[in-house]
Amino acid sequence: MTMQAASTEITSRTAAIIDEMKGLEGPLLPILHSIQEEFGHVPKDALPVIADGLNLSRAEVHGVVSFYHDFRAHPAGRHVLKLCQAEACQSMGSDAVAAKVKQLLGIDFHETTRDGSVTLEPVYCLGLCACSPSAMLDGEVIGRLDDEKIEEIVAEVRS
Repeated sequence: MTMQAASTEITSRTAAIIDEMKGLEGPLLPILHSIQEEFGHVPKDALPVIADGLNLSRAEVHGVVSFYHDFRAHPAGRHVLKLCQAEACQSMGSDAVAAKVKQLLGIDFHETTRDGSVTLEPVYCLGLCACSPSAMLDGEVIGRLDDEKIEEIVAEVRS
């Protein structure tokens, strides 16, 4: 698919999502979530379409996308691993967990492995403070991370 065709497809699919949801009260966030669900990220080409469709400036739309950590500018890997970096998890060793995961995967936060198997993201509280340190793999929470669990997680996302 050519760049022009991809841009046209993004524009038309984004416009359809906007038309479907613009009647909601405060439609920007639901629209952005739907676009990310549709494309796996919020494409740069979608931002002016959203701005025009909602009578917002491009800066306003960009500000919302860049403010919320759940929105991605690029597609994520097949698996998304979120490591809690909040205070409770930090006090229970999340820094060491993050260092080990980064070393095993060969990536840093906000990066995807070369093979596209996993994207690593920080998150600031999963609500599992009593089970610190914790993580979320593809929407499933995991508590009490230790070296054994870390190695299991990395093996799972690499398979």
